[in-house]
Amino acid sequence: MSDADRLHELLGLQAVDFRRETEGTARPAAEAAAWRISVDPFGSDDVTWEEEFNAFLDAVDPSRVQALIIGQWGETYEEDSSYPIGLVVAAAERLNSLTAVFVGDLVLEEAEISWIEHSDVTALLTAFPGLTHLGIRGGSGLLFPAVKHDALRELTIESGGLPAEALRGVLDSELPALERLDLWLGVSAYGGDAVVPDLAPLLTGTRFPRLHHLGLRNSELQNEIAAAIGSAPLVARLRTLDLSNGTLGDEGAAALLDGQPLTHLEELDLHHHFLTEPMERRLAGALEPHGVRVDLSDRCEPWGDGGAAGRYTAVAE
Repeated sequence: MSDADRLHELLGLQAVDFRRETEGTARPAAEAAAWRISVDPFGSDDVTWEEEFNAFLDAVDPSRVQALIIGQWGETYEEDSSYPIGLVVAAAERLNSLTAVFVGDLVLEEAEISWIEHSDVTALLTAFPGLTHLGIRGGSGLLFPAVKHDALRELTIESGGLPAEALRGVLDSELPALERLDLWLGVSAYGGDAVVPDLAPLLTGTRFPRLHHLGLRNSELQNEIAAAIGSAPLVARLRTLDLSNGTLGDEGAAALLDGQPLTHLEELDLHHHFLTEPMERRLAGALEPHGVRVDLSDRCEPWGDGGAAGRYTAVAE
């Protein structure tokens, strides 16, 4: 989980851990922080996430809270995210200024990314029609039935394996305000059973009319995705494209260069890749003179005999 780090900010607000034991000490204003609610299920204080969340609602003015980060809510491999999500949804009338939620801000020391058990996360969109940012970490058990939501501008799903059913639900949703979509597709060994044809509704450009940033990341199918991007109508209206953290090799990079022009992009992020130095130079030479920022950092070496089978994603197990 090298790239699945603790959130430092959300909605441009610094992440602040709520701790009720700090009662009496100065806290930021309710609207001035992205509040992280988290408990240690193995700690000595034996506090539940519900108790910590209720203490939070009593300690700050919930009507002014804009950003909420759901951290560890218990033993997340046994109790799924419907537990904290249900509590947040039940408090929707009090959290009437909430515009950003991130669910599952756990790091390696707390749980492997595939151990974070999820549920139907669209309950948050139904309960908060003004939500503009939604982030999810983990793909196990994730449900995302097609939904209509007029305000959502940014959707991120960080996963070691994104279920195809959840992907299809995202792409079948009506999200007219969506500007940024970042999907970590992962590997089949951890539930990432989506294939490139599943991306067709997105890549045709008929979905999400305001989309200008696309991340299709952390995939064992990164070369195939790059080939599909090369002819995807959607690309012409993107400003930034992120194909990082996956198994991209020279064949995928060549497909990008041989496809439609990418010189209109502001940034192409390919960090964590398996490109050779000549291909790195070819990419940079083709795009950087046009003002495209190309991130080619973190070149990786395959495991084993050095073949394509030894390539690995940045975030799995």
